Amino acid sequence: MSKTADLVAVATFRSIADALIAKGILDEAGIESMIRSDNAGGMYPAMDAAYLMVRAEDLERAGEALSEGEPEE
Repeated sequence: MSKTADLVAVATFRSIADALIAKGILDEAGIESMIRSDNAGGMYPAMDAAYLMVRAEDLERAGEALSEGEPEE
């Protein structure tokens, strides 16, 4: 991702592992994304949530891709 000024959170997760799964769904859909989290370099994994960030113009498409990728109950 080249510009970070226009990034928005499409989803928030309790762990980086969960965010990585969702990032994989977006990768498969061809949507660039990144994970933002501040957990003191991994020393305090429960300290902060993990935010899955996408470009503002990809927000709607990313939301759709993530809801299609959710397991059915």
